[in-house]
Amino acid sequence: MGSAAQRLLMKGFGVPSGLLGRLGGRLMAHGNAAAERRVVSLAAPSEEEVVLVVGPGPGVGLVAAARCSAHVIGVDPSYVMLAAARRRCASAIDGGRLRLALGTAADTGEPDASVDVVISVNNVQLWPDLPGAFAELHRVLRPGGRLFLSAHEKWLPTALPALAHTVRAAGFTDVRTWTWEPPGRAPSKAAQLGAVRV
Repeated sequence: MGSAAQRLLMKGFGVPSGLLGRLGGRLMAHGNAAAERRVVSLAAPSEEEVVLVVGPGPGVGLVAAARCSAHVIGVDPSYVMLAAARRRCASAIDGGRLRLALGTAADTGEPDASVDVVISVNNVQLWPDLPGAFAELHRVLRPGGRLFLSAHEKWLPTALPALAHTVRAAGFTDVRTWTWEPPGRAPSKAAQLGAVRV
């Protein structure tokens, strides 16, 4: 893929910006919705657990998480996506159930051992430093905390077993992987991963 095409993809989906970013956000809100809701359901956060959503994009997963937990944090590197999430999640923000911040998987800005659940959907393929990102997520999770990832299988940065190996190398245990067919015709098969922080 040429550098011009890569720049367009990054503006639309990587770190969305400008008109392409807003269009990309609309596509993400529709195309990722089923996976976002499924991952929140798998994570099953309680009302009192702190949930960190990495790369929430336009905020569909944030809405689902804030229905379960009164302590949701969304970190995204895109100002355009943070603005879209603020609009979509206004009632959760106003109710004190959700906080948004600029950040990435490798630099969440959250304190050590401060969250119970980390969720990320269709985002891991954009992380330039997978070992660094998983080390950061291990750092912010409390002992016993849970990590749940989902990504279009065709977009994974590496094969699912290799991704699981990287997660284990960061200190996670009980690492499980599986694939899931979203409902409907448009979404592609999802590769999903769950793990526990020791």
